Amino acid sequence: MDELFEPVTVGKLELPNRLVMAPMTRSRATEDGRVTEVTAEYYAQRAAAGLIISEAVQPSVRGQGYVLTPGLHSAEQTAAWRAVTDAVHREGGRIFAQLMHGGRVGHPVLYPDGGLPVAPSPIASGGQLFTPDGMLDHPVPREMTLDDIAEAIEDFAAAARNAVEAGFDGVELHGANGYLIHQFLADGSNRRTDAYGGSIENRVRFAVEAVAAVADAIGPERVGLRISPGNAVNGVTESDTADLYSELVRAVAPFDPVYLHIMEVGDRALTERLRAQWPGTLVLNPHPTPEAFPATVEHGVAALRDGVADVVAFGELWLANPDLPARIKAGGPYNEADRATFYGGDHRGYTDYPLLEA
Repeated sequence: MDELFEPVTVGKLELPNRLVMAPMTRSRATEDGRVTEVTAEYYAQRAAAGLIISEAVQPSVRGQGYVLTPGLHSAEQTAAWRAVTDAVHREGGRIFAQLMHGGRVGHPVLYPDGGLPVAPSPIASGGQLFTPDGMLDHPVPREMTLDDIAEAIEDFAAAARNAVEAGFDGVELHGANGYLIHQFLADGSNRRTDAYGGSIENRVRFAVEAVAAVADAIGPERVGLRISPGNAVNGVTESDTADLYSELVRAVAPFDPVYLHIMEVGDRALTERLRAQWPGTLVLNPHPTPEAFPATVEHGVAALRDGVADVVAFGELWLANPDLPARIKAGGPYNEADRATFYGGDHRGYTDYPLLEA
């Protein structure tokens, strides 16, 4: 397990270990997108991570995809996040904000104007939105105009500037799991015939321009990108996964983002191919086979030993074990995550997981 505790430099950050806390939506923000004191406690408890990547944060009103998720597009939201970053830094930690535009994974009930969500093409996700009043089908989204695309890219950049103002050490653009950036990448959700659709080179354009804009806004050493090649979550399908992501990696690399974060879905051969192409730090949420969910400590150690990753990210392990490094060093035991409290609620299943020393 020693590989997990070797220090590593990522951009301008010196990480004391190679254990990243993966982004996990917890749906405990206020209705107007502000985080609260319990959120600060939650992240501070996990500050022993080499790097924390926050839950998904919407960069705009129309970017919201779920109820009770936080934003970084207003002064009030930005100020609220300062309590979180201050708490993490007081405990010696480092934290990036994950910026996620839901695209077609959204619903009119989330937006003050009751308008439709937007997406590359007018194709519904086939999924549903959970609300306190029941499940609602995702509607057919409105196809984005070129002005909409430019606005969305600027929203990412503006939210990144707000993240730095809020004290975050950087941001991660969420290009995975079927959200807006992924929707542009995938030919199942992107049927455009203009410069943002059709060929692979066109379909990666939105992701590349978003990375470039955010890097220009806050510096590339503060910008990461997350992808999930072959992940069909939220109805996204890809017919050309290997070539698509090879082109994306090639096109993004010149903008020198601080890391590439791969959410693996069982295709280790593709991960190895992208690892060989990527010139910088590679963060891996390791799932080397389709059955390897959730990721285990052993999966992470193997990825580091095999050289397929520089840093490894875990989700459920961090959710249930705020003192994960101490537990790994002790050989366990590990708390089991309570799935019933993953989304929404109060401190239960959020900040009350016991520490090993207790």
